[in-house]
Amino acid sequence: MEDLHRTVRLLYTGHSQRARRFRYGLIVFDALTIVYFIATAAMPYTPITSALNTGLGLLILLDLAARLWISDNLRRELARIYTLADFVVVLSLLLAPFITESFAFLRVLRGLRLIHAYHLLRDLRRESLYFRRHEDAILAAVNLFVFIFVTTSLVFMLAFDDSRGIAAYVDALYFTVATLTTTGFGDITMTTTGGKLLSVFIMVVGVALFVQLARAIFQPSKIKHKCPECGLNRHETDAIHCKHCGETLKIETEGGTGT
Repeated sequence: MEDLHRTVRLLYTGHSQRARRFRYGLIVFDALTIVYFIATAAMPYTPITSALNTGLGLLILLDLAARLWISDNLRRELARIYTLADFVVVLSLLLAPFITESFAFLRVLRGLRLIHAYHLLRDLRRESLYFRRHEDAILAAVNLFVFIFVTTSLVFMLAFDDSRGIAAYVDALYFTVATLTTTGFGDITMTTTGGKLLSVFIMVVGVALFVQLARAIFQPSKIKHKCPECGLNRHETDAIHCKHCGETLKIETEGGTGT
């Protein structure tokens, strides 16, 4: 049992090529599940989707159990937002035959794993210069993507007739994006008090995420590299010295390591 525990820990936290490939595989699985949940949010419940949902629920539960098993701080791991989201997703999948399909939108919360996959971010920072240069923009885009489709699924559940299938889901997406961008065409509106409050929430949070993405794209490009002296972790891509303390930096570049 100890050997198995050590093997699992190394896969999730190790630095070997095998461990990195395993974590990249996990993030591909996470991405595919979120695409699947989005694609099937407006589809009717069938025996095939039931079997797929059960299988995915068991796989996600296995991943969740492994992360909890190897955690050094179980309480902190349980408090993480993506851990709580995974619990909700697993319950919505495994209990699907016993609950209304209106709760299908909760499965989109799986997308939170894409935001806070710490070890994946660590691998990408070490291996990809492009990611280090554009990390803020990439993470802001993921944040906005997850927010749009979580709220779209919520709008679809609350305000649209699910019998219309994909067409209704597209209407929900259209309403969400129009509200988020404050375009407000007015052809689709929320009339209930809850719907109006949801619209306000979409505008406030969505605009903030959209502005964050725009700022990350258009602000001067900086790279993440922690200064060994003062800890400043954002520098110009061609920086030789830390602008805060003057310490010499060795930032990896496409042509080698800066001196």
